Amino acid sequence: MYKHYKDISMKFKNIYLIAIAATIMIAGGSCKKELLKVNTNPDQITGDQVDPNLLLTTVQLQYAGSPNEGGSVWVTKWGGVAGFIQHVASTNTGFYYGDKYLNNIFAMGETFQDNYTGAVQPAVELFQLTANKAQYRNLHQMARIMKAMIFEQLTDLYGDIPYFQAGLGYYGRIYTPVYDKQQVIYTDLLKEVSQATDSLTENADKPPGDILYSQTGDQIAEWKMFGNSLLVRMAMRLTKVDPATAQKYVTQAAGNTMQSNNDNAIVQHVLSANALTSNQDAAQILSQDSTDLKLSRAFINTMKNTSDPRLPVVSWIYSRDQSGNSQGDTDPNDQFGMPPGYIVGGSNPAFDITKQPDSLYNTTLGLAGYSRLNDNILNIGAPSLILTYGETELLLADASKRFGITLAGVSAAQHYQNGVVGAVEQLAAYGDAATIDDSDAQTYYSGIAYQDVIALDQINTQYWLCTLMDEYESWANWRRTSSAATPNGYPALKPTNYPGNQTNGTIPRRLVYPPSQKNTNLANYNAAVARLTGGDKITSRVWWDTQ
Repeated sequence: MYKHYKDISMKFKNIYLIAIAATIMIAGGSCKKELLKVNTNPDQITGDQVDPNLLLTTVQLQYAGSPNEGGSVWVTKWGGVAGFIQHVASTNTGFYYGDKYLNNIFAMGETFQDNYTGAVQPAVELFQLTANKAQYRNLHQMARIMKAMIFEQLTDLYGDIPYFQAGLGYYGRIYTPVYDKQQVIYTDLLKEVSQATDSLTENADKPPGDILYSQTGDQIAEWKMFGNSLLVRMAMRLTKVDPATAQKYVTQAAGNTMQSNNDNAIVQHVLSANALTSNQDAAQILSQDSTDLKLSRAFINTMKNTSDPRLPVVSWIYSRDQSGNSQGDTDPNDQFGMPPGYIVGGSNPAFDITKQPDSLYNTTLGLAGYSRLNDNILNIGAPSLILTYGETELLLADASKRFGITLAGVSAAQHYQNGVVGAVEQLAAYGDAATIDDSDAQTYYSGIAYQDVIALDQINTQYWLCTLMDEYESWANWRRTSSAATPNGYPALKPTNYPGNQTNGTIPRRLVYPPSQKNTNLANYNAAVARLTGGDKITSRVWWDTQ
């Protein structure tokens, strides 16, 4: 179990988060009153009104998911991307369009909208307010790392985006920011994370607003490992388009990344008066229509075929006991994944799931007879795993195998084993009911042990399993591993071809920009679209996703 959960009682952690959330709310209200008095923008945050440490809390919570009801967490992350990557499927064609590749442009643009208003703005504020201030030396470096992480996610989803001018409406009077090229953005992201990580020092401030590591034994050392692990993630995005740069940064970071699950970057959520502290996956899915969202056939079968000990932790299926009472069943043998690309009814029986054979449709239980996300990992107080040791070790295994090098004296095979076991055991962050014994994790590894011939497939299939709940990251890594030789990536997902889909039966490669950009930033939007081969479509590719 992690020291984040054993060294500090959950009661204290809950009080800590609620207090911070309340402070943000109070400070925000006070700011507005004071700013109105001097006839300035009441929504603008400045160093005179807000302790920058509180902005770090806001940025970290926003990165874990915007609290906008019916916003991007629901309609973009779970409605779209989770279906693209076949973690989930649904017979709903409205909000859950992802497994059918339908064209819901408003939903796909919601993450762009939410992040620029909810995450980018406070991240840029934090960066600006702490720059060149000795009392905030470490806080400024943390701001640089978090800002880079936010922008990496955005550019991975959309391609060219406003970057250098983003969030500078107050500081630079820039209201229609230029869309920067993704190649230029990535060059700066790698530089920022590398420099910021190296600039963190034990001899400076220990930011109390940090909800990732401030309660650990050595906050700054943890941030250095976090920064280097993030650097590995960013560098590995470039394996298709710029392998030399990828190898350079991975080699630089190796040996200084997370060393165990104790180092995982985790946002622990709680239910409070401030919706921002709640787990937004649960808040959005459960308050909307959770019964429409099922775990996919590909995901369930992959776990069943390898006797994955995580299956009963992450999934459950509706069943009836001998008395006919309904109950949740977590028995791995009973889990049943929904095939993607189907609906109920319609004029074409080939896509009516109720018309499929028993192997695809449970005629006894109907739609209730498909596995769902387990309450272990989908509840209001469940943590968000931002970046983990298991993910990092799997990426190091990929790099070692791909580039034919040994990283920090560790072979690709050993990094792979570390990653597999670490990914299984990281579920302990969700509590005792989700904790898997090390002996079970090691037994699981022995059944999928490293094989050099198929190593990249093994490594990235495990990454796909490991990143359930981190859907944007899972999709980005899947796209990175697809090529002319492996067009369906790792794992080799079978695309669907639902009537009226927007991809001609291929898995989407990017999200489309929000339609609002045509009204608010048309010239810069048009310039960005002109650089996309094929235009603003989900079949166009971002720069690093070269064929």
